[in-house]
Amino acid sequence: MTGTLTIAGLGPGSDTLVTPEVSAALAAATDILGYAPYVARVPPRAGLELHPSDNREELQRASEALRLAAEGRQVVVVSSGDPGVFAMASAVFEALEQTPQWQELPIRVLPGITAMLAAAARTGAPLGHDFCAINLSDNLKPWTVIEKRLRLAAEADFAIAMYNPRSASRPEGFGRALAVLRQAGCGERLVIFARAISAADEKIETVTLNEARAEMADMRTLVIVGNSQTRRVGRWIYAPRQVR
Repeated sequence: MTGTLTIAGLGPGSDTLVTPEVSAALAAATDILGYAPYVARVPPRAGLELHPSDNREELQRASEALRLAAEGRQVVVVSSGDPGVFAMASAVFEALEQTPQWQELPIRVLPGITAMLAAAARTGAPLGHDFCAINLSDNLKPWTVIEKRLRLAAEADFAIAMYNPRSASRPEGFGRALAVLRQAGCGERLVIFARAISAADEKIETVTLNEARAEMADMRTLVIVGNSQTRRVGRWIYAPRQVR
């Protein structure tokens, strides 16, 4: 097989946060597939075909990428952030599991800077101790699972990075998540709302969980809930390295 498939992370938004390895893969590609806003970040050029698609077409996109690679194309599937964090890498391997005839294709997964890490760096070190990441979308898992994971993360005193907090199709979910954490006794924890990190319209706001409101987040917002010891030092937020 002469084709290749690369699954690449474009980082949180700014071109300066795209890794050189990913830039080289994009430069060598014949085909770019991904959610339309992410594909739009790749400049068109001669010899490159762009294949934008809807955000709920992950498996179809993955299958098409495998087919193109099997035909000898140099294919790159793009995600924002890191492709292995709530993104396209899992979808590609799910599609690959269903198509054993393509399992010998040369496949690479190229890491990217996640919104979680970019937001943490902007604000200090809120992930400086144990933390977890939870996707608040219930498109692929029931709300009962999300609620259980939030409660257990709060009980374990993890800092919690929350992806996909609030969308037009499920505006109530984030408010429910905040209520779960308040009921778990996290009301005084610091909460960072990091919207459009590294983009021109970046906005960061830090409040306590008791002060947090559902409308403070949308799908471009990464929310970090600190652990019980997370604190401010000047304009910075950090989690101490030592647990007391």
